[in-house]
Amino acid sequence: MQPATNSFKLKEQSRKILLKRVLSYREIYIMLIPAMLFYLIFCYGPMYGITLAFKDYWSSKGILGSPWVGFDNFRVIFKSQAFWKVFRNTLEINIGRLIFGFPMPIILALMLNELKSEHYKRTIQTIIYLPHFLSWVIIAGIIFALFSNDGLVNNIIVYLGFEKINFLANPKTFRPMVIISDIWKEMGWGTIIYLAAISGISPEMYEAAIVDGAGRWSKMFYITIPSILSTVSVLLIMRMGGLISGGFDQIFNLYNPAVYEVGDIIDTYVFRIGLSEGNFQIGTAIGLFLNVINAMMLFIANYFSKKISGNGLY
Repeated sequence: MQPATNSFKLKEQSRKILLKRVLSYREIYIMLIPAMLFYLIFCYGPMYGITLAFKDYWSSKGILGSPWVGFDNFRVIFKSQAFWKVFRNTLEINIGRLIFGFPMPIILALMLNELKSEHYKRTIQTIIYLPHFLSWVIIAGIIFALFSNDGLVNNIIVYLGFEKINFLANPKTFRPMVIISDIWKEMGWGTIIYLAAISGISPEMYEAAIVDGAGRWSKMFYITIPSILSTVSVLLIMRMGGLISGGFDQIFNLYNPAVYEVGDIIDTYVFRIGLSEGNFQIGTAIGLFLNVINAMMLFIANYFSKKISGNGLY
């Protein structure tokens, strides 16, 4: 009985210590309540709707009253050529964003870090951050004003004696427009994290490098970049976790039937079949399937990141 009594006493002591620590930081826990309520209501609460993926949904019967059909909805998806087309489009667009868009905030942060004038540096930062705060509706309006048939860019092209280019209705130019506009909108905001990581590097390392005769390029390649690799690896893992989804706002505001062949992605496809056609169960099944793939990509990216650099999310 003695070991059991000691174990009980240790548990009681641990509870008292935990309660004391919670009470000492009660203001912080109170501040967490709105965030916890948000996730409980809008993220965890609607998760019962995942059951739609395994049901033949009838609006008159509701989610709980609709009959179960097992994996029939998934069989419909896997046999659909339209699904695999938008799956390929999503993957190709997101890989393009990853290859060309992911390095841009890193490069921009390294360039800003080399600026000597703090006033000029802050001015540039403010200018490049601004697009992030604009919605894709506004960004799409700007893009249409510049690149439509009667837009500024085409007027300049015609003035120079060339033929107009229908940037947003041409399958060959639509994807580059999507990738470039995404980079322009988000690269400034992405630099915040990397500049924060760079600011955490000890100045003594740079001073020692200067004493050894290192120049700007040497300090960048041998001190700055290695010091932020852990941050880069974590953000890359998070980016890989969303490789098969995302970008609905951008694509929905920019695409049109002329570029469905190359611009239609899974998010817009689910929106059409879910809301426009009323196939809620198919849309839910697609979403569940993609979330499973994204989770697998997250685990795989984290595994290889830990193997290569020693850094990961967990």
